[in-house]
Amino acid sequence: MQQKDSWLLPDGIEEILPEEAKHLESLRRKILDTFACWGYELVIPPFIDYLDSLLTGSGHDLELQTFKLTDQVSGEMLGVRADMTPQVARIDAHNINAEWPTRLCYTGTILHTKGDPLEKTRSPMQIGAELYGHAGKESDVEVIRLMLEMLAMSGLQNVHLDLGHVGIYRALSRQAGLTDAQEAELFDVLQRKARPELQELMACYSIDSELKMMFLKLPQLNGGKETIAKARDVLLMANGEVKQALADLEAIAEKLAASFPSLPVSFDLAELRGYHYHTGVVFAAFVPSVGREIARGGRYDNIGAIFGRARAATGFSADLKLLSALGKTSCQKERQALIFAPYGDDAALNEKIRDLRAEGQAVVQQLPGQTGTAQELKCTSVLEQDHQNWVVRPLASLE
Repeated sequence: MQQKDSWLLPDGIEEILPEEAKHLESLRRKILDTFACWGYELVIPPFIDYLDSLLTGSGHDLELQTFKLTDQVSGEMLGVRADMTPQVARIDAHNINAEWPTRLCYTGTILHTKGDPLEKTRSPMQIGAELYGHAGKESDVEVIRLMLEMLAMSGLQNVHLDLGHVGIYRALSRQAGLTDAQEAELFDVLQRKARPELQELMACYSIDSELKMMFLKLPQLNGGKETIAKARDVLLMANGEVKQALADLEAIAEKLAASFPSLPVSFDLAELRGYHYHTGVVFAAFVPSVGREIARGGRYDNIGAIFGRARAATGFSADLKLLSALGKTSCQKERQALIFAPYGDDAALNEKIRDLRAEGQAVVQQLPGQTGTAQELKCTSVLEQDHQNWVVRPLASLE
């Protein structure tokens, strides 16, 4: 068997080097502090969990993406989390158990068995926020606003928001009396935007002609704010659930326009991302330089039912590593303020170094035999003795 190089990593698994790690950690702290300012409390779910807990309810869509193993202590099947939302839902339902709306946030590495076709990483660093216990569109607006705040804080520009509502397809399917197999088959065709196949399916289904027409035109219901008016005409004979979903989408878009007047917003009523997971409004954020969404979310009511407490829920998540990489390329590099201190046993020197570090300043102290100069260590200033005192002087002033 061929021996592997000890420094190689598995496909889709990355390590983060100092410069990138510093930027990522700084961004993580800023985002979590912002979440806290909005009333979202941090929770830290375990990296590994019982498989049933990870895949309960809406989490079953993640089964193929979840690494599985056997617990040598209990003999139970365990899984490495591929998404943190099911775990956070359990925390809300079982541990917090509040009657009022609960706001929770989280961040941590997740692991996927396969990488996304457009993003090869299998170890995203997920960051997100969830709001439990409120079923109104106002909570959807809140989490979308918070997501946009997070993206702005990451330094991302030209963000575009896409809105949809999986409840429209669900309601039309129930109104048409589709079987589970038919609903799944039609869902697959709509996801692929395969219009010829959609026409073939409609020709085979024994449903009302008006409903066939609505399904056929569903993929065409995308675009700007005029999409809602167009959808009302196309879906005129749909039931009240569909009309309420359209009204909710329009109201959400209007509230977002008031807070973000320059934000481009589009609608896609055939976009069923997370269909088996979400129950209502879905949304995603895009930027021109990336061919897929950079953050996504939506409503997923009753996710906590399996844990004994069904609650309305809405939230979003993103890959912090992706946000960090995109934000870093969109802003100028800032040189870290780093002080170079000489090696020595002088008590005054060591006290000065302690004081500087206590103030939050970065100090790297020379070691005996060290060959790297202050310039080579990318220091911006040096600590040198001036009579009996140790003072910090800019490196440029000594050149």
